[in-house]
Amino acid sequence: MNQGRLLDRRSPPHIVTLVLIAGLSALSMNIFLPSLPDMAAFFDVDYAVMQLAVSGYLAGIALLQIFIGPLSDRYGRRPTMIASLIVLLMATLICIFATSFVVFMIGRMLQTTVVAGLVLSRAVVRDMVPMEDAASMIGYVTMGMTVVPMIGPTLGGILNDLFGWQANFIALFVLGLLVLAMVVFDLGETNRQKSGSFRQQLQAWPQLIGSPQFWGYTLTATFTSGAFFAFLGGAPFIGNTILKLSPSMLGVQFFFVAAGYLVGNFFSGRFSRRLGIASMMLTGSLFCLLGTIIPLALAGFGYTSALSFFGPLVIMGFGNGLTLPSANAGIVSVRPELAGSASGLGGAITMAGGALLSVFASAIITEETGSWPLLAVMLACGMLAVASILFLRTTADKPDPAGNGGR
Repeated sequence: MNQGRLLDRRSPPHIVTLVLIAGLSALSMNIFLPSLPDMAAFFDVDYAVMQLAVSGYLAGIALLQIFIGPLSDRYGRRPTMIASLIVLLMATLICIFATSFVVFMIGRMLQTTVVAGLVLSRAVVRDMVPMEDAASMIGYVTMGMTVVPMIGPTLGGILNDLFGWQANFIALFVLGLLVLAMVVFDLGETNRQKSGSFRQQLQAWPQLIGSPQFWGYTLTATFTSGAFFAFLGGAPFIGNTILKLSPSMLGVQFFFVAAGYLVGNFFSGRFSRRLGIASMMLTGSLFCLLGTIIPLALAGFGYTSALSFFGPLVIMGFGNGLTLPSANAGIVSVRPELAGSASGLGGAITMAGGALLSVFASAIITEETGSWPLLAVMLACGMLAVASILFLRTTADKPDPAGNGGR
């Protein structure tokens, strides 16, 4: 695996740095999830309003990714990442000291700059290695990254019970400082083909948008991760209101999905180069379907415990871990010279879909319906992911307007 020397910014970044910048992005999304009911009470707003801290955030990072990718193609991965982390730290301080929901949401939306870690970790990998190797390396990066947000909700729930919801954002601020130090001392510039202007990038976008392969990979990523984002939108309500779990116990339940995702990423890193990204995506999407069919069946037979809902989702997490590294490698390989822009545009579409599904899932769940509506949305996402992969296979042998078709 091609990687640089640790803490040597004259070389490409070490994989540890890529794991940390991507992990911080994921952690900022989920560490406070068990605290949502307490935060709603603190700011005196309904839970559905407080859930904007998730869905609004997803919408914000969807929009921001459109600009982060081209910025990194134009000015480089390193300066874009450093600037994004500095804004994140200032935004986190706003969240910590907010006394009104409006001020909190201002800080929360500014925190979206951390999405640079997700966008640029993929672009940096594609700068360093070809597509099949990129799927493998992204799998390893995501596997390592998953360890960080894997314990995020559990840690967040414990911090909430001990010190209050603000402790989650204090922890995020401290970790942000550490990641910024790693980026400054280790992230060497990997973009050796900087674009001449934003106009040049915008002129290339129609070719991406007109590429069947780009849409095949992007829709696969959108619907695969969409099941997870729907879960993020509805699971806190199910755990707290329906299952009556404490914040710390609710945080523990998120471990199931994250553990499956971790294992799936390990297999992706191990076998993507050997089996090819198409096979990895299809296999992963089938596991995603299985992981939602089982809790649906259990609910149909009257099982309504935390284990019957959260436990089987380890299979869905495993499927996501198989599918997403390959889908993301495909996105950034349609036009390798615009890996940052492709990562940003594809990520924007993925996150926009995730934001809509998160809002929709949280809106249709009530104490009377139980978990059925959420699981139905997740099942539909799995079916659409399979359809996207089959569509991608039909375009594999056709000329691609974007150039190389990602092959």
